[in-house]
Amino acid sequence: MGSAVERTDEHVREYLIYRGFTSTLKHLDTDIKADKEKGFRVDKIIDQLQQLVQSFDLSGLKEYWLYLDRRLLCRLEDVYRSTVNKLRTSLYRYYVINTVQVTSCRKTQEFFQKQALELQSQVEWRDWFILPFIPTPEQNPAFSPYFSRQWADTFLVSLHNFLSVLFQCMHILHFDAEVQKTTSLTEENEQLCQLLFALQTESRDQREGDEMVHHKLPVYVQNMDLQANEVKPVSSQPTTSELKSSQSQQSTNQSTNQPTNQPSHPRHKKIQEHEKERKMLFSKPPPQVPDDEDGGGAEGGGLSMEQPFIKLGQEEYGEHHSSIMHCRVDCSGRRVASLDVDGVIKVWSFNPIMQTKATIMSKSALLSLEWATKPDRLLLLGSGVGTVRLYDTDAKKNLYEMNIDETHPRILSLACSPSGSSFVCSAAALSRPGSVDSAPRLPVPVSGQLLLWDTKTVKQQLQFSLEPEPVAINCTAFNHNGNLLVTGAADGVIRLFDMQRYESAMSWRAHDGEVYSVEFSYDENTVFSIGEDGKFIQWNIHRCGVKQSEQVLPQDATGPFVLSGYSGYKQVQVPRGRLFAFDSEGQHILTCSSSGGLIYRLTNGEPALESMLSLGGHKAPVVTVDWCSAVDCGTCLTASMDGKIKLSTLLAQKS
Repeated sequence: MGSAVERTDEHVREYLIYRGFTSTLKHLDTDIKADKEKGFRVDKIIDQLQQLVQSFDLSGLKEYWLYLDRRLLCRLEDVYRSTVNKLRTSLYRYYVINTVQVTSCRKTQEFFQKQALELQSQVEWRDWFILPFIPTPEQNPAFSPYFSRQWADTFLVSLHNFLSVLFQCMHILHFDAEVQKTTSLTEENEQLCQLLFALQTESRDQREGDEMVHHKLPVYVQNMDLQANEVKPVSSQPTTSELKSSQSQQSTNQSTNQPTNQPSHPRHKKIQEHEKERKMLFSKPPPQVPDDEDGGGAEGGGLSMEQPFIKLGQEEYGEHHSSIMHCRVDCSGRRVASLDVDGVIKVWSFNPIMQTKATIMSKSALLSLEWATKPDRLLLLGSGVGTVRLYDTDAKKNLYEMNIDETHPRILSLACSPSGSSFVCSAAALSRPGSVDSAPRLPVPVSGQLLLWDTKTVKQQLQFSLEPEPVAINCTAFNHNGNLLVTGAADGVIRLFDMQRYESAMSWRAHDGEVYSVEFSYDENTVFSIGEDGKFIQWNIHRCGVKQSEQVLPQDATGPFVLSGYSGYKQVQVPRGRLFAFDSEGQHILTCSSSGGLIYRLTNGEPALESMLSLGGHKAPVVTVDWCSAVDCGTCLTASMDGKIKLSTLLAQKS
């Protein structure tokens, strides 16, 4: 770890010398000399602690340990907190023993006087307060072990080993691993580029004889290639003029009666043909499955002949006592945040064991939540009284509370930029006096604002223009690099924003009624949406308002969700959280249902969805879903109106 940091520092120094930034180089050298983390060199940290002990600098020792705890040790899981406390106790005892051995009892008495308030309530220090008053403490049976060289060496070795393992395990410090991963991805990307070039060459004759018209892709899509689960750097950013020229071209096509359903690029067509042939070669004879077996009966196609996933098991998180509104996994896949209609938020983990990490209570109603991307321990919480809180799930405390807008107090949606430097906030006016968020909405969309906030300065950067009129934005999503933002609104319109120019690039009416959920596709050439009209639609973002596929879903997949009870009691909940989620390759989609999650395969044809697997397990309607994917195993999260959250572990079957 230390060597990796030193190599990085040396590269930075070489760059600054090459550029002639001598002033910056001097500041770098000064900061390196004052670096309290010592370049993550454990031996240097131990030397610093010993120096403070030997110089009897108690305040400096406390300050340095507090810095290490705040910067490094607090990132550990709760199970390691007792180990950290024991090491701190041993460090203080190491200091006290040194005062007895080297100086008079004055320094020893000074230690207990300054630390009395902190230590008097700790059981492990109860007998140590008599130490300054014992004539020969090294001969006392209670203290003699601590005066031995063996105890001091054991403590220093233990502290050294603990810090060494800490630096190796903390994911934010994996410099060597990141270098190896980047190298591996670069090599894989080069191989895939060569494969695509070969496919292009092979289909050259076909392209030359093809008289069909192909639209020109915008610059920001030409430089993206997600065919092999890899994103290339974008060399140039989209401009509004380029995106709008795509709209004008589409309008020209429509006015001249040119076909709008143009075929895909020959490169993509060739890859699809190879994939189809591969599946035909490896497909097995279809098993005989009854129509009523688990997984069938959903609209959009029958049970698939070839199951892509095996359901390994299902667990339940039952700490909520009311209907769930949001349930989201953080970007590292380590933590889940879930919000119910009572405003209670639970932060919990499920790997290796299911464990609640934090419980957040709020006096004001909470309507939305979103994980920050950098650092991923932070949580954005949107209220119904015009505020957004930034909550640290490790420290279990609020870092900031931002006042958004009094006239638009309902924070309906939050989305954090992939860079972590900013977030988008959707604020809406009250629906009606005395209304609750779970009640059906007014037919006329309420007023709303879409705002961009800086995460570091905690200040509003700008307000987006919402044409044709200010309207409540229900859902928001960034693309992989944050250059594009897609939103779905209460007026049924999807708006695509250019985040380089901070203005609308295009918009179109997508649904009859409200747009409830919207996401970019895996290759980011299209967006998917679910609306109040019960439709699941795929839209081409290069040809404004052109559908690539459309599927009608059951009401229990799109909402509003209804939970019936005794004596005619009925609870109705409007969708708030994510209504669909993709697997790691973007080929399968998880949706809500009345008894659990349903997994479909995207077909790129008619029908657009093919039913694959029903996860089941719920006794109340599922209202929001999320999908945490790994290489071969993934976890589907389905949250329902009775407060239960099911975690279904899936194994992906490879052909």
